[in-house]
Order: sequence, then C-alpha cells, then structure tokens
Amino acid sequence: MNPVDPAGIDTPIGYVDLERVRANAQRVADYTAQHGIAWRPHIKTHKSLEVARIQLEAGARGLTVATLREAEVMATLTNDLLLAYPPVGDAKLERLVRLPMSLDLKVALDSSDVLESVAAASAAADRVIGILVEQDVGLGRVGVQSSAEVVRLASLVSSLDGVEFAGLMFYPGHIRVQEDEQTEALALVFEQLTDTYAALESAGFTAGIVSGGSTPTLWQSHAFPGLTEIRSGSCIFFDREGLALGVASHDDLAYTVLATVVSTAVPGHAVVDSGSKALAKESRGDGGFGVLFDHPGVLLESLSEEHGVLDLSQTDWRPVIGERVRIVPNHVCVSVNLQEALLAKDRDAHSMLTLEGRGRGPWTG
Repeated sequence: MNPVDPAGIDTPIGYVDLERVRANAQRVADYTAQHGIAWRPHIKTHKSLEVARIQLEAGARGLTVATLREAEVMATLTNDLLLAYPPVGDAKLERLVRLPMSLDLKVALDSSDVLESVAAASAAADRVIGILVEQDVGLGRVGVQSSAEVVRLASLVSSLDGVEFAGLMFYPGHIRVQEDEQTEALALVFEQLTDTYAALESAGFTAGIVSGGSTPTLWQSHAFPGLTEIRSGSCIFFDREGLALGVASHDDLAYTVLATVVSTAVPGHAVVDSGSKALAKESRGDGGFGVLFDHPGVLLESLSEEHGVLDLSQTDWRPVIGERVRIVPNHVCVSVNLQEALLAKDRDAHSMLTLEGRGRGPWTG
C-alpha cells in the first residue's frame, strides 16, 4: 500500500486503525482456540483482502462470504469458504461452480428448491459442494423451523449427486447478551440445538460443522452446545452497538468515519459532511446515528443524505468550520459498504485500503 497524506484526503471517508484491527483479530482467534472452536469470520464487514489476510494470519480457519463477488475475491486467499447465503438463479449458480475446484466450498441453505439447483449445477461441473442446513433459532429471518426439517433436508442432500451434508448453520441475531431477560432466549436456542443434534443422530447423520455465533454473543460462544465454529465479523472493527452491548471497549474501536464540520450556524448544533450516504440510516433506541470518537458524549442526532447533525447540548466543546471529527457508526458493516475505499492508519503511516469484495459484478482481479 502506497503512503498517503491524510490531510489531502477528502471527507467523508471510512478510517481504519490497522493496529487495532490486528489486536481484535488476535483476541478473537485466541479466544476461539482456547475453547476449541474455529473462527470463520464473515468478511461482509470489511470486504477487503488486506483485512481478511490479517484475520487468517491471526488464526482464522477459512472465511464466510455473503455474495459471489466476495467468494471470488476471497478464494484467492483461502481454500476454505462458506457462502452463508442461498444462491438463487442461474447467474449465481454459474459463478458458484466456476470458483476454483481446489476450494473446500460450502453453501448454507434452507429449502429443497435451492438445494436441488445447487446439486444440479455442482454435479454438472463435476464437483462436490458441502451443504449446511440453516435452522432458525429465534430471529425469524431465514432457516428451517424444526429439527425434523433439518433431517429432511439432510436426507435429500444424501440422495443427490454434487453435494454432501456438511452440517448445521444458525444465527442467534436476536440475542443481546448483556440483557438479563435474554437468559430465557439463550436457553431456548440451546434446547433447539440439542434437539436437532439428537434428531440428526437418530437419522444416521453427523453434523461435522455447527456454524453459529454473532458478535453480540461473541464472548459467550463457548456456551453454545455442539458449536464448532463462529462467523462473527463486525468484531474486526466493532461499532457503537458493540460498545452498548459491552462486547467491546472504546480501545477496541478500529473503524470510524472521518468527517468535516461544514456549518455551525444553528445554535447548539454542528453539521458535518457525513450523512446517510456515508453512515447508513440505522438508528438506536436513543434515536442517534452515531457518536464522536473523541467526544463520546456528542450524539449524531439526525441524518440526511449529505448532512449529519451533531447535538452539542451535552458538551462544552464547540467545533469550528473545517475541523475534522471521527464518527463511530451504529453499525459498521453498512457504513463500510458505502465507501469506495478506506483510509488506513498503521502506526504513523497512512495508506488507502481497497475494498475488493464490494459490488455485485464478477471480480476479475
């Protein structure tokens, strides 16, 4: 990466501290190794070969992707990929089976329709794709609804050419571990998983892979019964949600959005050049869209496309026009995807970080 002068970089732009990235990656890798589980990070958070390389060097075992573009990019770094999203349609299936034959490729799905189309495409390409059956454990987004349905899909896998049953996938995205009332929700997830393992075993199947976890449940991953790997992705950068949940501290924050103050005309407010097109319009319970990294008491109160309004009512700090600030977004993944590239700091040097996995079209390298 070629050095750049950050003063000459226009704002808004995502800003990454690579020292913190490495520290975050090592902490997660050490935690999973300590508990005998693997880390297969979801790269949708960063979409960067450089950041994925840091994760793999720290000890990640393979990578998780959501798009075929991400799969094409990350297949240049690892021979172990999980596509954690059902590939629907001929165009996606054609790209799927064109991935390197040396790749240990797995696909997560929850329907016989997708399974049969993946199997047909894979068999026609003379390859075998591992199948993870996704089960809904409470989020209500995707996933089969019972252990019986898991067994039914596993049985269908075993009857088809081009695929093999590799295990189970789940996402406990509804769990917020710092809340006492989530104890019951966790117990229900544990019960569902235990029932599914028993049903698979009774039918003669073994879930070699049980892929789960989330960043909110990151440091409790070892408590999930039968878990073999976690896909936690936003832990590489963390965000305001991670702070609120107690999963991360201020010292763990590795991603912010660098913005410039452009107006102080309205009393009690300041406006920055970072709006929804740089941060995404995801609010929290307090209605805010982020906080300032160096002034955590300053809330990003409202967003329009190109304007971010800072609430100065709880601080004595008064910014001036042209001053640069760093915003901690509520949700890091969507903010990164809105950037064309990231400004990266590594000790005292700065460079531009390419987001090779961003976009939908085929990657040509």
